[in-house]
Amino acid sequence: MELKPKQASKETVRGPYSVSQLGGPCAINKRITRVIGATFSLDSRYEILDTLGSGAYGVVVSARDTHTGEMVAIKKIEKAFEHTTFAKRTLRELIILRLLEHENIMRIRTIQLPVSREDFDEIYVVNELLQTDLSSIIKSPQHLSDDHCQFFLYQLLRGMKYMHSAGIIHRDLKPRNLLVNSNCDLKICDFGLARPYIKELKINSTQMTDYVATRWYRAPELLLTFKKYTTALDMWSVGCIFGELLHRKPILPGNDANHQLELSFNLIGTPTDEDIQCIPTTKARDKVMRMARRPARAFETIFRTANPNAMDLLKKMLVFNPARRITIEEALSHPYLVALHYPEDEPVREPVSLFDFEFERQLLTMRDTKDLIYNEILLYHFQDKRDEYERAKIEYARQLHIPGRMIISRDADSDEDLEIS
Repeated sequence: MELKPKQASKETVRGPYSVSQLGGPCAINKRITRVIGATFSLDSRYEILDTLGSGAYGVVVSARDTHTGEMVAIKKIEKAFEHTTFAKRTLRELIILRLLEHENIMRIRTIQLPVSREDFDEIYVVNELLQTDLSSIIKSPQHLSDDHCQFFLYQLLRGMKYMHSAGIIHRDLKPRNLLVNSNCDLKICDFGLARPYIKELKINSTQMTDYVATRWYRAPELLLTFKKYTTALDMWSVGCIFGELLHRKPILPGNDANHQLELSFNLIGTPTDEDIQCIPTTKARDKVMRMARRPARAFETIFRTANPNAMDLLKKMLVFNPARRITIEEALSHPYLVALHYPEDEPVREPVSLFDFEFERQLLTMRDTKDLIYNEILLYHFQDKRDEYERAKIEYARQLHIPGRMIISRDADSDEDLEIS
């Protein structure tokens, strides 16, 4: 459904709190707009133009910032505090997106300031706007040359190199989560399932179900419920995306977890006895050993027109044993990407600090989580809050390095089942 500015139902209201009362310079003027059943209550500077998507999280629209003339995407997270798991996931995603500043990763421009700390149950995240996503491009009749495939893959790997250097695993890479503009610039988005892997942070959880991760791009170690995983699981997803780019349709469209594993082995062959013995649980090992043995398919029969270097790289991405799977750095150095690979222009950063994810080790009430999200929003609006945050982060690091001192917190009641190593 396309919404035109003049057709949308709008009214401008003034909230009971002004930004000046919260430390800012001016009052909040709101424009109310109905969008496919959702009510957007936005700062009047934003004029909604169209809907971009909707889902369990809420609705995303395109809008014009009338102060700057820029086009933006605004994501409304509805009923943000209806469930503790979802609220905590929202907090985690907002923190991760603030910490990851890279050309190939979606950037939050701002988060709309609620009228008060107590009185808000929805969140409006303002992002940069890109015209489409890689899934739509793959499904379109548009010709994709080998140069297109190289450029999309290079940008994805470049963004992943930065992300992994920061200590973040995405865990839900798929074409739909890769946004693209008319210049073929690519940005990774949707960090709702992303996790930090920090030495001091151990995340235990219940089983990750089909409702949590997208099955077609899921690594074998997730299908077999390994209890430990690494950044290699993102590389498997990159391989599935790359194969889909070359093939113009999904290469492993499983109907359920067992079928997904069957399709994977039909493509790459049954794991070797050595790799099967590396599976950490007896139940998963027995499951693989009971499956019919099959050889790997010749990629040349599937990707008939693909560059031979592309097929070689794809084979190295789609390797059963995560310890043997090609790394991000090795993939960037592969001959297929030789024309684009430039290490000096592939930035990395220091790993994220436990300071930003201390909440993962605490038993939080909904009120606690809501306060933390509100504090996160304030960082986009007030420099004194930014300064306070930076001072606290420095002090936290100093306390960690005092000999004999240990910061103790309670174990988290987490929503995840896997440990990160």
